[in-house]
Amino acid sequence: MRSISTVRFGNIKIDETKIIKFSHGIPSFEDEHEFVIIPYSEESPFLFLQSVSTARLAFLMVSPFMFFNDYEFVVNDDVMNELQIKKREDILIFSLLTIPNKDIKETTANLLAPIIINQSNYEGLQLILENTNYTTKHLLVEKKNVEDDE
Repeated sequence: MRSISTVRFGNIKIDETKIIKFSHGIPSFEDEHEFVIIPYSEESPFLFLQSVSTARLAFLMVSPFMFFNDYEFVVNDDVMNELQIKKREDILIFSLLTIPNKDIKETTANLLAPIIINQSNYEGLQLILENTNYTTKHLLVEKKNVEDDE
């Protein structure tokens, strides 16, 4: 076990074997190479990707398939080789979320750059998709159209 400091959770103990290694970091955070996944709560689908070395750096994320049934892309051979993925069942896919101005109804998911993790060896990367209509800001929950009875 290893103790790390976090802003959200305070000092916590983590299993060193569960540290996810991002050999290239994450875009805009290239110096951050080790993260751990912390559940938001037991019942919640939301998770935090918490930096092991920087207490204030944590990304909120979720499995995109829970909110976007038709989300699909190909994990190419280069990624499969880099993460040493032997079978598809080892792949975990997450989307980073953004909550603008603390308004949860405006939460967006980054479908353009999913987080890919090999759960058999805890190697990960953020894959930037090419030739796609996905963006960095897909509303997590679609707004309902309300018609006036006028």
